[in-house]
Amino acid sequence: MTGEAAGAVPITIAVTSGEPAGIGPELCAALARRQWPVRLVVVGDEDLIAQRAVASGSHVGLRRYMPTASSLPGTIEILHEPLAVASRAGELDPANARHVLRLLDRAIDGCLRGEFAAMVTAPLHKGVINDASIAFSGHTEYLAARTGTARVVMMLAGPSNALGGRALRVALATTHLALADVPRAITRQSLTATLRILEADLRQRFGLVRPRILVAGLNPHAGEGGHLGREEIDVIRPVLDTLRGEGLDLVGPLPADTLFLPACLEDADAVLAMYHDQGLPVLKFATFGHGINITLGLPIIRTSVDHGTALDLAGTGRADPGSLYAAVDAAIGLARRAAQ
Repeated sequence: MTGEAAGAVPITIAVTSGEPAGIGPELCAALARRQWPVRLVVVGDEDLIAQRAVASGSHVGLRRYMPTASSLPGTIEILHEPLAVASRAGELDPANARHVLRLLDRAIDGCLRGEFAAMVTAPLHKGVINDASIAFSGHTEYLAARTGTARVVMMLAGPSNALGGRALRVALATTHLALADVPRAITRQSLTATLRILEADLRQRFGLVRPRILVAGLNPHAGEGGHLGREEIDVIRPVLDTLRGEGLDLVGPLPADTLFLPACLEDADAVLAMYHDQGLPVLKFATFGHGINITLGLPIIRTSVDHGTALDLAGTGRADPGSLYAAVDAAIGLARRAAQ
């Protein structure tokens, strides 16, 4: 890749290294295998990343991040945030939970004050953070709280062979909730807000003039006319009718078991699923290894990998950096569009 064009605003992107016992640190080290057209700054423990770089065969040059210095090709710049305790690959330790959150806080604060044009997150482990007696439900919810954003939307995207390599985008009406709590969380107010955020960001951040969004029903067969549930009749359909009246291009509610067929997706720009495991298994099956997670509705740009910490792979050198590369590529594209 080539550098930024002469006279262009320099772009600096922060990449948080995530759970230290997982594959995040070595994936971040693997960023140096490519030449990037922007400045990449990994937020993490520099000794840990250096160790994982050697273990994974990356053998990269490491340099401590200095905001006033220029970047050097072929190096990884580390914004050093020290571990609380030494970390071993594959072995979770709640003592490092606050370290993981400090990585996020530093990247968020840097984005809010303009130091970074975007942030990319390597995977963290929600369970070990909660084991440290810290209430934490996920990156998406944490970013919303830290930026003072009332509502955000989680969207995953990636190239789909079934669509000829075109992007498949799947957003969620609810995120990290127990299945039993999903119906109560889907209200007319929440669904209206989610669709407005999704439609606005598809226009503003992705440059789609009038995005076409397919909306899934909550129940099997989209409720079967009320025989399998009334959420489609009482909540989803009225919201879609109202928003269509405002000019949004919405199709649904559609049965989730058929809306992901290529014929249905042919003219669609995104799908809104009602809950996490309604939409994401299809997305990950179609794009895994090249998919990304994008948080919509934030005042900052955030992308992420589409996978977890893979504790069994940590330190083996076998972790595939493809999703992190894709997340960085997406962050670069979104940051460039925002700068125009």
